[in-house]
Amino acid sequence: MIYDKKNITDINVDNKNVIVRVDFNVPISNGVVVDDKRIKEALPTINYLLEKNAKIILLSHLGRVKNLDDLKKRTLKPVYNHLKVLLPDVSISFEENNTNAKLVDKIKKMSTGSIILLENTRFNDIDSKGQVVKKESKNDQKLAKFWASLGDVFVNDAFGTSHRAHASNVGIASNISDSCVGFLIEKELKMLSKAINNPSKPVVAIFGGAKISDKIKSIENIAGISDKILIGGGMSYTFQKALGYEIGKSIFEEETLDVARELLKKYGDKIILPIDINASLEFADTKPKRFKVTNFDKSYEGLDIGKKTCKIFIKEIKKAKTIIWNGPLGVCEFNNYSAGTNAICKAIAKYGSKNNAFTLIGGGDSASAAIKLGYENGFSHISTGGGASIQFLEGSDLPGISIIKNSGDVATNKKTNNKSKSVTSSKNSKSVSKPKETKKSITKKSASNKKQNKK
Repeated sequence: MIYDKKNITDINVDNKNVIVRVDFNVPISNGVVVDDKRIKEALPTINYLLEKNAKIILLSHLGRVKNLDDLKKRTLKPVYNHLKVLLPDVSISFEENNTNAKLVDKIKKMSTGSIILLENTRFNDIDSKGQVVKKESKNDQKLAKFWASLGDVFVNDAFGTSHRAHASNVGIASNISDSCVGFLIEKELKMLSKAINNPSKPVVAIFGGAKISDKIKSIENIAGISDKILIGGGMSYTFQKALGYEIGKSIFEEETLDVARELLKKYGDKIILPIDINASLEFADTKPKRFKVTNFDKSYEGLDIGKKTCKIFIKEIKKAKTIIWNGPLGVCEFNNYSAGTNAICKAIAKYGSKNNAFTLIGGGDSASAAIKLGYENGFSHISTGGGASIQFLEGSDLPGISIIKNSGDVATNKKTNNKSKSVTSSKNSKSVSKPKETKKSITKKSASNKKQNKK
């Protein structure tokens, strides 16, 4: 699979109305953003458009919206307040009703070089009575056409949702004359592609997390380019069970035992499993007891890899020129069972730098662990999208990117005309119209043959 998509610099955005799908799905506590990494990642694209005197219409989700109570919990108002702090010299407004029929007029009255942030796109996943309708998540076309009518150009810069076909990405791109990816997605595709397409050898892939089922395709796809595959976390117990070892009360997937056996049969010379385990009598942050996998007490539950396993894994990491890591190696939210994840994180940062190796974290909990330990700048790339990066690594399509215009495509004459139609969310509304423009490239190519975070 090859992605050859238009980049934001390929399109004339001067003085245009530009819709930008960003990923502002950030942690908020007491109405304040506590981690603004994702917001800051979107700033290069936003600043570029401001320099071009564009009117910027920002769309983002924030968590899942399943009931009316979520409308209070999941508002983007704290993000709006934080964005004003990050861009103090820019005129920024907030629209509480993202399907407001008067939005077109509001945008017309905006000055160039200004921003309007629309409320959480997933507020459209429930109706005014709190019934789940999933208009955003199921790519409702009326909703998509209304949002597309607000701009001339669509920029997708939300890598974290690019594996989803929602109204705010695929829907808008399907109903607007021109589209492209922003600088964040361009960077994500470049870095992920570097790890998969012709990587420097040796390649060491590290997989953790609770389930094999979440990583089967990734393991298969990466096995073709990997020299070693290190497996820890909850998913390792399914492999241990498949080999006939006692795993006690450890988490495992009965339905994927045969898959584990098949993977061991095909890639047994590459896969390295834990040889010792830190365990507890219950799923709690208790003092760990270490067992060899060959002598595991059935009354215990494995929650982390042991120190001897860490040494074996680090030995492979020391030799690697490309390291791909996805998923924690223990229950890292427990202090007593975060040692394995922390040790591997430190080793990747240390030896990756020492050996000038390319080091990639595929988002999710392993990325959170690295940032928490202060290694945000210790890796070549930490992806902003857990699910999206997994899908990329397994060689699967990312619909939010596939729908974007290809390099060299000429803008179509699509006009979204929603007059007399209405879009209804939990906050009421209606609709309207617009569109327009052209070229660059980013590639992704799948490799040939290719959480222990128990919650």
